[in-house]
Amino acid sequence: MTYVVTENCIRCKYTDCVEVCPVDCFYVGETMLVINPDECIDCGVCEPECPADAIKADTEPGMAGWTAFNAKYAALWPNIAEKTDPAADAAAWDGRGGKLIEVFGAADPAAA
Repeated sequence: MTYVVTENCIRCKYTDCVEVCPVDCFYVGETMLVINPDECIDCGVCEPECPADAIKADTEPGMAGWTAFNAKYAALWPNIAEKTDPAADAAAWDGRGGKLIEVFGAADPAAA
Protein backbone atom coordinates (compact mmCIF):
# COMPACT_ATOMS: atom_id res chain seq x y z
CA MET A 1 0.00 0.00 0.00
CA THR A 2 0.99 3.60 -0.58
CA TYR A 3 -0.67 6.97 -0.31
CA VAL A 4 -1.39 9.20 -3.30
CA VAL A 5 -2.38 12.79 -3.85
CA THR A 6 -5.64 13.25 -5.73
CA GLU A 7 -7.52 15.93 -7.66
CA ASN A 8 -8.47 18.17 -4.79
CA CYS A 9 -4.83 19.18 -4.30
CA ILE A 10 -4.85 20.86 -7.71
CA ARG A 11 -4.72 24.63 -7.30
CA CYS A 12 -4.74 24.31 -3.49
CA LYS A 13 -1.23 23.00 -2.89
CA TYR A 14 -1.34 22.89 0.87
CA THR A 15 1.94 21.52 2.25
CA ASP A 16 0.92 20.52 5.78
CA CYS A 17 1.50 16.91 4.63
CA VAL A 18 5.08 17.62 3.58
CA GLU A 19 5.98 18.85 7.04
CA VAL A 20 5.07 15.56 8.73
CA CYS A 21 6.44 13.10 6.14
CA PRO A 22 9.32 11.14 7.70
CA VAL A 23 10.82 10.11 4.34
CA ASP A 24 10.37 13.27 2.21
CA CYS A 25 8.45 11.47 -0.55
CA PHE A 26 6.51 14.55 -1.75
CA TYR A 27 7.22 16.31 -5.03
CA VAL A 28 5.91 19.69 -6.11
CA GLY A 29 4.65 20.98 -9.42
CA GLU A 30 3.27 24.36 -10.37
CA THR A 31 -0.28 23.52 -9.30
CA MET A 32 -0.10 20.56 -6.90
CA LEU A 33 1.92 18.00 -4.95
CA VAL A 34 2.38 14.28 -5.58
CA ILE A 35 3.77 11.38 -3.57
CA ASN A 36 6.40 9.05 -5.01
CA PRO A 37 4.71 5.67 -4.44
CA ASP A 38 8.08 3.89 -4.44
CA GLU A 39 9.37 6.09 -1.60
CA CYS A 40 6.22 6.21 0.54
CA ILE A 41 6.51 3.95 3.60
CA ASP A 42 2.75 3.77 4.11
CA CYS A 43 2.87 5.39 7.54
CA GLY A 44 -0.25 7.45 6.87
CA VAL A 45 0.75 10.51 8.88
CA CYS A 46 0.21 12.78 5.88
CA GLU A 47 -3.41 11.82 5.23
CA PRO A 48 -5.05 13.54 8.24
CA GLU A 49 -2.82 16.61 7.81
CA CYS A 50 -4.21 17.53 4.39
CA PRO A 51 -6.73 20.38 4.78
CA ALA A 52 -8.16 19.58 1.33
CA ASP A 53 -8.62 15.85 2.04
CA ALA A 54 -6.66 15.14 -1.13
CA ILE A 55 -4.47 12.27 0.15
CA LYS A 56 -5.89 8.76 -0.13
CA ALA A 57 -4.65 5.21 0.34
CA ASP A 58 -4.09 3.50 -2.98
CA THR A 59 -6.25 0.62 -1.75
CA GLU A 60 -9.38 2.78 -1.94
CA PRO A 61 -11.56 2.26 -5.03
CA GLY A 62 -10.54 4.28 -8.07
CA MET A 63 -6.98 5.03 -6.96
CA ALA A 64 -5.04 3.06 -9.61
CA GLY A 65 -5.02 6.02 -11.98
CA TRP A 66 -3.88 8.34 -9.21
CA THR A 67 -1.04 5.98 -8.30
CA ALA A 68 0.18 6.13 -11.92
CA PHE A 69 -0.26 9.93 -11.96
CA ASN A 70 1.75 10.36 -8.75
CA ALA A 71 4.53 8.08 -9.99
CA LYS A 72 4.76 9.91 -13.32
CA TYR A 73 4.97 13.41 -11.88
CA ALA A 74 7.20 12.45 -8.94
CA ALA A 75 9.79 11.50 -11.55
CA LEU A 76 9.47 14.92 -13.21
CA TRP A 77 9.01 17.41 -10.37
CA PRO A 78 11.45 18.46 -7.62
CA ASN A 79 11.29 17.07 -4.11
CA ILE A 80 9.76 19.23 -1.39
CA ALA A 81 10.60 18.67 2.27
CA GLU A 82 9.46 21.86 3.99
CA LYS A 83 6.09 23.50 4.40
CA THR A 84 5.38 26.48 2.15
CA ASP A 85 2.42 28.78 1.72
CA PRO A 86 -0.56 27.31 -0.14
CA ALA A 87 -1.77 28.81 -3.40
CA ALA A 88 -3.10 32.32 -2.80
CA ASP A 89 -6.57 31.31 -3.97
CA ALA A 90 -6.54 27.81 -2.43
CA ALA A 91 -9.77 28.30 -0.51
CA ALA A 92 -11.60 29.19 -3.73
CA TRP A 93 -10.35 26.01 -5.45
CA ASP A 94 -10.81 23.61 -2.53
CA GLY A 95 -13.61 21.17 -3.32
CA ARG A 96 -14.15 22.24 -6.94
CA GLY A 97 -14.66 19.46 -9.43
CA GLY A 98 -13.15 19.21 -12.89
CA LYS A 99 -9.72 20.44 -11.89
CA LEU A 100 -7.90 17.51 -13.49
CA ILE A 101 -9.40 18.28 -16.91
CA GLU A 102 -8.93 22.02 -16.52
CA VAL A 103 -5.27 21.86 -15.50
CA PHE A 104 -3.96 18.62 -17.03
CA GLY A 105 -6.39 18.20 -19.94
CA ALA A 106 -7.46 14.67 -19.01
CA ALA A 107 -10.48 13.14 -17.31
CA ASP A 108 -8.48 10.07 -16.22
CA PRO A 109 -5.47 10.70 -14.00
CA ALA A 110 -3.56 7.84 -15.65
CA ALA A 111 -3.84 9.70 -18.96
CA ALA A 112 -2.72 13.08 -17.63
